[in-house]
Amino acid sequence: MGFARACSVALVGVEGVVVEVQADLEPGVAAFTLVGLPDKTLVESRDRVRAAVVNSGAEWPQKKLTVGLSPASVPKSGSGFDLAVAAAVLGAAERIDPREIADLVLIGELGLDGRVRPVRGILPAVLAAAEAGYRQVVVPEQSAAEAALVPEVAVLGVRSLRQLIAVLTDGEVPQEEPPDRPGRPDAMLAGLLVPGAGSGSGLTGRRTEALDLADVAGQRAARRALEVAAAGGHHLFLSGPPGAGKTMLAERLPGILPPLTRQESLEVTAVHSVAGILPPGEPLVTAAPYCAPHHSATMQSLVGGGNGLPRPGAVSLAHHGILFLDEAPEFSTKALDALRQPLESGQVVIARAAGVVRLPARFLLALAANPCPCGRHTLHGSGCECPPSAIRRYQARLSGPLLDRVDLRVEAEPVTRSDLLGHGGRGESSAAVAARVREARARAAARLDGTPWSINAEVPGHELRTRWRAGPGALAQAERDMERGLLTARGLDRVLRVAWTIADLGGRDRPGPPDVAVALELRTGIARGVPLPAGSPS
Repeated sequence: MGFARACSVALVGVEGVVVEVQADLEPGVAAFTLVGLPDKTLVESRDRVRAAVVNSGAEWPQKKLTVGLSPASVPKSGSGFDLAVAAAVLGAAERIDPREIADLVLIGELGLDGRVRPVRGILPAVLAAAEAGYRQVVVPEQSAAEAALVPEVAVLGVRSLRQLIAVLTDGEVPQEEPPDRPGRPDAMLAGLLVPGAGSGSGLTGRRTEALDLADVAGQRAARRALEVAAAGGHHLFLSGPPGAGKTMLAERLPGILPPLTRQESLEVTAVHSVAGILPPGEPLVTAAPYCAPHHSATMQSLVGGGNGLPRPGAVSLAHHGILFLDEAPEFSTKALDALRQPLESGQVVIARAAGVVRLPARFLLALAANPCPCGRHTLHGSGCECPPSAIRRYQARLSGPLLDRVDLRVEAEPVTRSDLLGHGGRGESSAAVAARVREARARAAARLDGTPWSINAEVPGHELRTRWRAGPGALAQAERDMERGLLTARGLDRVLRVAWTIADLGGRDRPGPPDVAVALELRTGIARGVPLPAGSPS
């Protein structure tokens, strides 16, 4: 009779639950039973673990073997439990000291030859282990850099089960040579990337932060809105004819956003690791992600879904970054309206029969749309032949409740010949705009220090009306618009947030009437006849 236990981690969304892997050996007919709510992949680990143990030079116990995964009520999936199961079996067979693995967290898939293969979700798994009080983890060597991002946790990266046995028995660690395949991708990294996992969400591999805002011709109002959106984290809607530069502007938005903080980088990396889109060799995401899904994307691909426990969708992959929906009216109404809840709460809660998953989804939404099906409705003398009913139906695809959550609504004007040929000079570069954005965000962060918020778009309206008040008489126009039905209560709060951002860009302590007037103009599109405040984005 023998008993041993080790630990691993089960992921539910991007949250981890530490699982105790218990192995018990009893006299009887040789059999291997795995209990504890495993999925099919985990059930198949019985054959992988048996072959890996034998091919690593250890003897497989010829007794009745039962492996339990506790807590049994938590669904467990994936091949990341292989290493913990093998260690527990070897401990029960007294091949290794059970005390050495009792408080050890082991994560990794085993090949039939005993090699340890990397799996997705290493970072959130190690974070969960650290929060549960564990200080030693064993992971595949290729994932050691990702696991090492968690502070105060000792990480051991191993290439094979043979190396792990040698370390636990104080033996000589064998050197596992990588397969010599020059010019071929490493097959051991196949578990890190899921083919096509990022394509449906629109996550782009291009370095969009390298695109320069100076390449965009004209569009003074849209540039101003872009700067305000980046400085305060406000949602943006660009409307205009085809070829005006709406997509070019959105693609250059990442270039004026500040780098992610350490905490934001860990959150984004955890989501991308679980989704299987974290590039090998880049364990930490430091730049704001940019997702631009095609308009044929389903609701599940946007907010998350899939068989069993849901997987992160585009709103989660764009966490602390940008979600750009080009040709927004072409998306299904059901998919667009599903964005309303994450736009307010910054997270997605998805309920399935297998459980409830909570995924982070605090992103900057950028929408782009044509004014009508042919796109020429706002052009003078363009020959738009769309009937009024078709125009109304097209514009109604973006529902009122969705647009009410968008802070900035700007019309992109047609590019003139002089703008295109550069007669008026090039616009400001992304570097110049990014510098002002960083200063405005630093000013907002200093004001919000000690609160749960860091940017103006996150501050509740109640706090802006009571704790951080605007200047005397600043809200007079906004109150009149609300009485006339041009603003909702939510719209007034969002105007206040934008006004604070404009004040931060101008270096003012609090917004005055001109700041609120500019915020109203950016939201309603109605010119207020007020000159831009000094220092405001132009």
